[in-house]
Amino acid sequence: MANYSLPLTQRDNRDYVGLFELLEPLGTLSSRTDAQNWRLRFNGIEGVFPNGSTRVRVRGHDVDLRARFLMENGRGLIPVDSIMSLLPEFLGISVTFHASARRLFIRENGTSYTAQFTGGTSPKLVFNFSSPVNPKIATEPGKLRMAFTRDPVIASGAPTLNFNTNTISSAEFLENNGTAELSVKGSVPLLASFGNDGRTISIAPAPAAPPTATTTTTGAPATAQPGSPSITPAPQITPLSISQPSAGPPTFAVIDPSHGGTETGATFSNTLVEKDVTLAFARALRQEFVSKGFSAILLRDADTLLTTDQRAAAANAARAAIYISIHAASDGKGARIYTALLSPMGPDNGLFIAWDRAQSKSLVTSQMAAAAISTEIAKTISARTVVASLRPLPNIIAPAIAVEIAPHTGEVTDLSAADYQQQLATAIVAGVTAVRDKLEAAR
Repeated sequence: MANYSLPLTQRDNRDYVGLFELLEPLGTLSSRTDAQNWRLRFNGIEGVFPNGSTRVRVRGHDVDLRARFLMENGRGLIPVDSIMSLLPEFLGISVTFHASARRLFIRENGTSYTAQFTGGTSPKLVFNFSSPVNPKIATEPGKLRMAFTRDPVIASGAPTLNFNTNTISSAEFLENNGTAELSVKGSVPLLASFGNDGRTISIAPAPAAPPTATTTTTGAPATAQPGSPSITPAPQITPLSISQPSAGPPTFAVIDPSHGGTETGATFSNTLVEKDVTLAFARALRQEFVSKGFSAILLRDADTLLTTDQRAAAANAARAAIYISIHAASDGKGARIYTALLSPMGPDNGLFIAWDRAQSKSLVTSQMAAAAISTEIAKTISARTVVASLRPLPNIIAPAIAVEIAPHTGEVTDLSAADYQQQLATAIVAGVTAVRDKLEAAR
């Protein structure tokens, strides 16, 4: 599947597009001018287009256009609303054109999706797509927007879905100017997470920020914590402290096994849950770092629950060269390496950096590290990089990535296999080693 976009030209209060440019990615073609005619040959099929005429000839018979054909500087321009009648004459197949959104589908019907909503105390809206997608995700008060600029996502069922809850109240599909968009509304901040190799996007409320204590630091830019509601922390959340040696260099890598305690994460079998997989793998990764001469610490080394803000605060206090969050999934194969999708730029307050944009100064280095790690993993198993609103990545000052491991054979038992974990750990540390100088320079 190929996706491309073309510029439109306004003539006579109509939208026009270059026919040569429209067909160029689809086959072999050439064009020439002959007096007042523009001639086009596409895969052996010839079309004759008289300048200024609403009637053209393709395959030796007439085709009527909605407006005049225009010849300008050797280019042939056709009215956009004539695409449906003209393109099938050259391609030999039908095409689908969404005129209001200026989206053209050739040889396919687009990427469809289904939406499944789960209510209760932990509401979640899950979109399952027929093909992998990679939207641009933006959040604003009361809304999360996913813009599909390169993915041929089309409406599936009713364009608006309403749910019987205020937390996630509705989802709406829109098309406009070559782009499809899914907009999810709610009464609380929402986060998106990817799964199934980009075929699944889950929308859920962002974790509430806990009350934070005032801390005085020197030397590094301060990071403004998000507004904290007056709440009583759940008793299972364990206070976190990081002990650094009083002498010697600071820690190089902070490794953060996701979930823990009552937050088990995904359930893979009756005896295997995500929190145990991430901790086991994090320990293997720490050992691999140490064996290669790096210093590394775990944010949790027991079955304890930490909030994303606790994780971010501890990672920032460690002043490490890289932060690595560990996740696990049963869908897909290999590994996915995530970097942060940051909220739109907003004003900083003096020395304070917006909490949800703390990653901004390190994002390029994070992307370099993700690419290097993906390259190393891909030498033996599948790997891909993903940009997503995955906390606490946006809240980390240092270069930060998340690694989500999945089975390499399709069997969930791979996730707990020591040899598979070691294979991934070796590749991750090799990727980090390749960009060590850049990570050190970013401190």
